[in-house]
Amino acid sequence: MKSEAVKPVKGVNLFRSALVFALCYFVFILFVLLMIIINNPQGWQNYFTEDFSRFLSLCVCVLLLFYIVFYYYYFEDKEFLSQAKNAVLIFSIMMLSVLICYLMGRFVSVFARPMALLALLSLFLFNRRQAILLNFVFSLLIFVIDTYTDNFASSGSGIAALPGMPDSGIQAEVYFSLMLGFVCGTFAVLTAANVKTRGGMLILGTFVSIPTVIVILLLELPAFNIGKQANWIAYIASAGYGILGCFLSSALTLCFLPVLEFTFNRLTVFRLRELTSANVPLIKRLRTEAGGTFNHSLIVAQLAESCAIAIGENAELARAAAYYHDVGKLKQPDCFTENQTDYNIHDELTPELSADIIRSHATDGYELLMAARLPKEIADVAREHHGTLPIKYFYDKAMRLSGGDANIEDYSYLGPTPRSKTAAIIMIADASEAAARTLKDRTPENVERMVRSVIEERMDLDQFGDCDITMRELTTIKETIVEALSGVHHHRVKYPAIRFNRERRVVKDESDESGK
Repeated sequence: MKSEAVKPVKGVNLFRSALVFALCYFVFILFVLLMIIINNPQGWQNYFTEDFSRFLSLCVCVLLLFYIVFYYYYFEDKEFLSQAKNAVLIFSIMMLSVLICYLMGRFVSVFARPMALLALLSLFLFNRRQAILLNFVFSLLIFVIDTYTDNFASSGSGIAALPGMPDSGIQAEVYFSLMLGFVCGTFAVLTAANVKTRGGMLILGTFVSIPTVIVILLLELPAFNIGKQANWIAYIASAGYGILGCFLSSALTLCFLPVLEFTFNRLTVFRLRELTSANVPLIKRLRTEAGGTFNHSLIVAQLAESCAIAIGENAELARAAAYYHDVGKLKQPDCFTENQTDYNIHDELTPELSADIIRSHATDGYELLMAARLPKEIADVAREHHGTLPIKYFYDKAMRLSGGDANIEDYSYLGPTPRSKTAAIIMIADASEAAARTLKDRTPENVERMVRSVIEERMDLDQFGDCDITMRELTTIKETIVEALSGVHHHRVKYPAIRFNRERRVVKDESDESGK
């Protein structure tokens, strides 16, 4: 359980991502140029001939914001940054959000902008910390674009000018958008952290609209002339646009999220739940072609989900990964005990060939999941959940047949060992569920002894050396599995063999040895 769980990142990958960031920056600047032309189609040339320094200032500000994002990931998550597609994903959601906010602010109202859109997309595609940072950058990006491109010069939104400020109608809209971006985006990230359903996402728009309306009131307060009905009507209209922007943020998140999930193969709580649906092709195959493996996976999923909750890991990811951890057995389902009846094919095979078939299901599962374009996080668990453990049954058989001349490496899984806590959880849950089936007396004490033995054996074989799981978390996992297995594999009382007819009278009592 060493701390250096993350493998070193190659410099060439970081350089490639830096080039992608630079390319995205130039594309973004071209997009800003297009906005300048749309703002003033007749005299946009004057924007560059009369005051070209404004455009240079805009380019520098945007470059600095892109620079902040790049170096945040450089210091915080180099592995994430090393994948160029992640840089493209960040730019895509940034560009998409800016485009929609620009159109809404230009042709509807500054308050109708879905300022929480980027924050919500970032939250579900990345995590809370990254969402807050990207929302901060996005708010400043909108502010810079509004300031240097005169987005509201002719929008006619009707926002009152601030007293004592020349041309303050334009300035007010710029600062309104900045404040709404900070408040709405941050509040949306904090509120949506526990949203697990798409219906909950729509309801989220209601909660985000509450601080939005308050902020709109506070921002427009200096422009109010108390007692004049027209100002209150304008405020109500602005508040209505603000509520519309909040609901647009939620609705557009639901629209774009599936596209981004599929295009960039990202995991979200919604996709994880969809992957455990009975209608997924691989799940269908597992249920029909390897029923024993499917039932085993269901129990492992329950155990893994409970353990993930207990140690604060992603429960949905643990559950989905457990569903697919043994999917490699689809290649030869009859070669695995849980799918066999009376005939065991291994009785006719050499232990070397049997061990090769058994251990190949880990790599077969990885290849099958990657070919089906399932997320790599789930495919990695399928390959890692046995680590480099020996296949004891066939190693022992080989030792007996060869007179003690068998190489343990030929009877071990190929690895790698678990590189995430989720993989470690499923490694323990998988072995514990299988071992529990062999217990004749499933008292909590015996189950606890068995689970402790499973964990200690894997620690002795250094199976947790590549993930950052702690001893405290292993203890919590053990306690959780013991409690769950004691409930799953509990004893039942023996029911009397009595049958009733339609009149609810006993017609036969098979427990009566006399036959009466």
